[in-house]
Amino acid sequence: MSKPIDEIFLKANAASLRALAGGTQHEVRYVGQDSLISNDAVRLPAPPSERSVKSENQLRGASDAAGLWLAHHNKKTHQRVSPKSSAAKIIFEAAEKARVEAIGANDMAGVRKNLTERLESHYTLHPLGVPSPEASDQIENGLSEAVRLIIREELTGEAPPSAAGMAMDLWRPFIVSKAGNLLEKMKTATQNQIVFADFAKQLIGALQSDLGENSEGGEEGEGDDGTSQQTEDEQEREQQADSALGEEESDGDDSQSIETEGDAAAMASDDGLDEEAEQEMDGHTEGDSPGGDPRDYKSVDNIRNHEYRVFTDKFDEVIEASELCDSEELDRLRGLLDRHLESLTSVIAKLANRLQRKLMAYQNRSWDFDLEEGVLDAGKLHRVVTQPLSALSFKQEQDTKFRDTVVTLLLDNSGSMRGRPITIAAVTADILARTLERCGVKVEILGFTTKAWKGGQSREEWQVEGKPDKPGRLNDLRHIIYKAGDIPYRRARRSLGLMLREGILKENIDGEALLWAHNRLLARHEDRQILMVISDGAPVDDSTLSANSGNYLEKHLRQVISLIQERSSVELLAIGIGHDVTRYYERAVTITDAEQLGGVVMSQLADLFDENTKSPRRVFAN
Repeated sequence: MSKPIDEIFLKANAASLRALAGGTQHEVRYVGQDSLISNDAVRLPAPPSERSVKSENQLRGASDAAGLWLAHHNKKTHQRVSPKSSAAKIIFEAAEKARVEAIGANDMAGVRKNLTERLESHYTLHPLGVPSPEASDQIENGLSEAVRLIIREELTGEAPPSAAGMAMDLWRPFIVSKAGNLLEKMKTATQNQIVFADFAKQLIGALQSDLGENSEGGEEGEGDDGTSQQTEDEQEREQQADSALGEEESDGDDSQSIETEGDAAAMASDDGLDEEAEQEMDGHTEGDSPGGDPRDYKSVDNIRNHEYRVFTDKFDEVIEASELCDSEELDRLRGLLDRHLESLTSVIAKLANRLQRKLMAYQNRSWDFDLEEGVLDAGKLHRVVTQPLSALSFKQEQDTKFRDTVVTLLLDNSGSMRGRPITIAAVTADILARTLERCGVKVEILGFTTKAWKGGQSREEWQVEGKPDKPGRLNDLRHIIYKAGDIPYRRARRSLGLMLREGILKENIDGEALLWAHNRLLARHEDRQILMVISDGAPVDDSTLSANSGNYLEKHLRQVISLIQERSSVELLAIGIGHDVTRYYERAVTITDAEQLGGVVMSQLADLFDENTKSPRRVFAN
């Protein structure tokens, strides 16, 4: 049996806390589950009954967080510059925690490891909530914690804990799109509590003005950009004075909790869209949708030239999946996908068989009879006896809608799809390709991501050229062909395993990917062309959003969708995983769990082929 953590470890941990705090003489106690700090004492979580490396690191993480808070946080300054509303205060304190811990994590690798272990444990026991359609629920669901993790990622480069990864993938588009370049500004002010506080309040105002702060002009005494008009020297002198005064503050009700508390903040009911984006939902401004022949998409350049720019596309690539790794690695990944197929095939395969039966029924249900040539009509062979002078009767099957059809499956290959979503997407694509191929329907499977996180060579070139304003898209696209429409499934099956490879999934620029897949369809000869998009969030590329407006990529996506839906013969359908895509696409389905993906894909395709489907519809799957 494992032994409990001994007194020697606890004393050494307390000594480490005092040293990290700069030689403080705080008494350290181990009680309860949270950490609390007062003027002369620190309370850390009680040690677990069984000792392990993980439990030790978690205690070290709590100790390091307390020590950093004492060393780098001035309580009097914090109280003076804190927002007035309670909801805003919670987010403000979460941002301050991220700043304080980032200082230690960036300076000391051991502290970084301990803090990461502590966060991982916390979110395993207390899962981070996800955004809610109701703005009033965002505080309860963890907006402040999400803001803290986003800021932590920007300041330290550390990804969110895996236990909070799925929830953060849902929070990230909203927070990043609203933050603009504020996150980068925070990174430059990590060592200055006052300047960092100004940026934090601007971020709160950008997230939601209902939190009680004036998001337009900042608080009294602030400049046009919302930052304090004090000089850096004045701020530094004031902060030093505050540090001295802070030592004299009394104990009592001023105890500070350094654990994440209940979050309270409201988010815009339409997922934070600004006025311009809301107007685009109701109608298009002049020049949004180029005219001309639906298949003449040279006019798409109008979108890029007038509304959407690309700083450079010379580093973009369209690449076959087989070229992204060697043959042995593809075989290994295919084997991994096959193992997942064993556990998931039973459910999805039943739905695929149902789809196949439906398609085959369409294939055979429509015939022309009493023809002079074609297939002999066995049902009228009795005429040979009853009417020997009558000619034989023939029949011919009519062409049906699905007979000359191609389906493109466009998969979001962003980092937020990592884990269960991309696994189920790969399994669904695999089974779908086999099913439709048996029915004579061509299938193309494509993926979209970027070559780098937070900008690649495109961003480097932009920096070399002096960072001109409003550069447009600042990342290198990577569009992946897993299976071309004319390639049989047996030749492409190995490539589908690439979706499971670590490092492939990065950021997502949906608008350009949608145009790419759409234009590939237009180049084909099939009469009916169906484009199905599977995504789990709005377009996000930190590099682009930091140098342009917060809704830059989302606005372009809306323009592309409108262009296709209103002027193209391509039938467009979208499936959102944990993200409401019905506000983008006319025909859309939102699912709350990746497990639903296979069934939804099959049922939606069946509906598309159903001639009785008269109009597009919006669906939300629970």
